[in-house]
Amino acid sequence: MALFDSAIALLQHILTFFYDMTASIGIPNYGIAIILVTLIIKLLLYPLTVKQVKGMKAMQDLQPKMKELQEKYKGNPEKLNKEMALLYKESGVNPLSGCLPLLVQMPILMGIFFAIRDYQYAQIPSFLWIANLSHPDPLYILPVLSAATTYVQQKQTSSDMNQQAKMMMTFMPLFIGYISITFPAGLVLYWVMSNAFQIAQQWWMYRGEAQK
Repeated sequence: MALFDSAIALLQHILTFFYDMTASIGIPNYGIAIILVTLIIKLLLYPLTVKQVKGMKAMQDLQPKMKELQEKYKGNPEKLNKEMALLYKESGVNPLSGCLPLLVQMPILMGIFFAIRDYQYAQIPSFLWIANLSHPDPLYILPVLSAATTYVQQKQTSSDMNQQAKMMMTFMPLFIGYISITFPAGLVLYWVMSNAFQIAQQWWMYRGEAQK
């Protein structure tokens, strides 16, 4: 726990550094500082993001063959497991390759969550229409954007979904938007910008795959 607290403190120092940087050029703004911190974090995590997206894409590409095997061996789970393992091996796909990078990122994402949520601003942190980033967005613009960007980000990596996955893709953005109503606007700004950068990264990666 002490290590996690130290990580949170470090992230808060980084946020302060970027705020001081904006102040040094005459535009002191915590909103800009949060966006810069988000950008730096996304760039640092980009290699893991690439592995995560490639792993998810590989699993999506295998979906038709997986469905064929599931239909063929639906009465024989033991044989199905063997055939699925063989399919993964022949295709060079690790079924966990899309999950492991995300698990590695989770402590960092949790750290930045608490770092921004509990940040002690040196002055009232206004940004655009938001009078105080430590309070919820009074116009609900950021919560709406958090839901919208979450949906788009999920949509980019989803194809040929079953009914349960479709329900989750609808529920999760609505849930994120709902809880964002009560969160400090600075935290929701981080989430929105993180999603926006993620969408851009995924678009670039899928664009590269399409051109091959």
